[in-house]
Amino acid sequence: MNISATGAAVAEAPEDIAHGHAQGSLMKLAVGAVGIVFGDIGTSPIYAFRETFAGHHKLVPDSVHVYGVLSLIFWSMMIIVTLKYVSIIMKADNKGEGGSLALLALINRSTTDTKRWAKGIVLLGVFATALFYGDSMITPAISVLSAVEGLTTVEGSLEPFVIPIAVAILIGLFLIQARGTAKVGAIFGPVMIIYFITIAALGCMHIVDHPSVLWHTFNPLNAVHFYTVDPLRAFIAMGSVVLAVTGAEALYADMGHFGRNPIRVSWLFFVLPALLLNYMGQGAMLLSLPPGAALETVKNPFFFLAPDMLRLPLVLLATAATIIASQAVISGAFSVTQQAIQLGFIPRLKITHTSETAAGQIYIPAINWALMTMVLVLVLNFRTSSNLAAAYGIAVTGAMFIDSLLIAVVLFTLWKWNRLIASALLALFLITDTTYFAANLLKVPVGGWFPLLVGFIAFTMLTTWARGRKLMIHRMNEESIPVDVFIKSATSSAARVHGTAGSSC
Repeated sequence: MNISATGAAVAEAPEDIAHGHAQGSLMKLAVGAVGIVFGDIGTSPIYAFRETFAGHHKLVPDSVHVYGVLSLIFWSMMIIVTLKYVSIIMKADNKGEGGSLALLALINRSTTDTKRWAKGIVLLGVFATALFYGDSMITPAISVLSAVEGLTTVEGSLEPFVIPIAVAILIGLFLIQARGTAKVGAIFGPVMIIYFITIAALGCMHIVDHPSVLWHTFNPLNAVHFYTVDPLRAFIAMGSVVLAVTGAEALYADMGHFGRNPIRVSWLFFVLPALLLNYMGQGAMLLSLPPGAALETVKNPFFFLAPDMLRLPLVLLATAATIIASQAVISGAFSVTQQAIQLGFIPRLKITHTSETAAGQIYIPAINWALMTMVLVLVLNFRTSSNLAAAYGIAVTGAMFIDSLLIAVVLFTLWKWNRLIASALLALFLITDTTYFAANLLKVPVGGWFPLLVGFIAFTMLTTWARGRKLMIHRMNEESIPVDVFIKSATSSAARVHGTAGSSC
């Protein structure tokens, strides 16, 4: 076992606490993964497109901006989620577990070439974990609020009830966590399948009216054209476009619950197509409307995709989906916390295993109630999903950037990829991550400070505990008697006594 610069054990966990994936057919696990893992990224269409055009930095919903944003969303999904996380980073698991700490443990266990910069690697991994805790607080708040706000598209007089309903839903969500992700996933899986089919169908209804949106979305030149025509607004817009890929880190952190292959199958053949069809449908709808109507519709385009008679059912379905979105990061927080305990960054907490077949499916009461408290504080203080969107993105892009740095070590020192190919991929990832992170720095004064504050507090607590643990172990070693000296002294001083224990009979 290797000991890190902060005193934490960052090598492999003992075999008796190693994680395993759930057992079952690929299709069954893929359905379960849809219900748990993809809730976060799956509900992004509710607010991502809206915030890009009607958020704190508004865009005119004309062809240049709509095509540019759609192109940015598509290529962000392909580069960040499909290529970086699903295709590459998910191969780097630590005994079946994912997340930044899993990458950290894998690096420290598998190579001795990183000793001269081990401290930097450890601190990066720990800080990415700390940022993930900020993400796991904001995601339930913004997801549920954005869905419940859809009630105002049905009836404007319901606005005063939005916050009480959101608070009640969130409390109920955290109360059911003790039942475990397997039982929860069995309920959530079918709901999310219906949700993804519905949003894909709604998108197709509007794509038919404006089919050219298909080509313009896939064409990267539209993103380039957006930057050429309106470079400042294009850069600022990336701070909201990144909301379309939030959930990629949670997807990796949740890998221990279902395994790598079910998550890949679900993403490539079901979730990704449904999301793209919905985003394109929102864009096609705006381009089909007169300018005045488009400006009004862009305030909540996701719900306006549905006809009036179907809008309330869509709100109810979206609300159920955002509850599931919250489950993704809550499950990820449990997994990350268990890894942190095993690696010596957090004191031991009560961990309940909720599955007989999957060691990765767990429940941690202390983390559950702490998250619930912070989520409710966020809802009651920020009050709208648009205000929360300003706080969203910093933690996600920061964690993504750090994951790119950690996977660089894996590619070069563990897997020993061709240096030209690895360098090209890493350059693509780092340029993308850096641009998104820089764009999100503009959000710091209007809410982006919150995840950074949570991250720094969590980082301080993690590293302080690890350092104290190292000092305690060092002091105990100083005061203990060496084993060989103890054996010699015991041999010379031991005496056999008569009786049952000492009898040779």
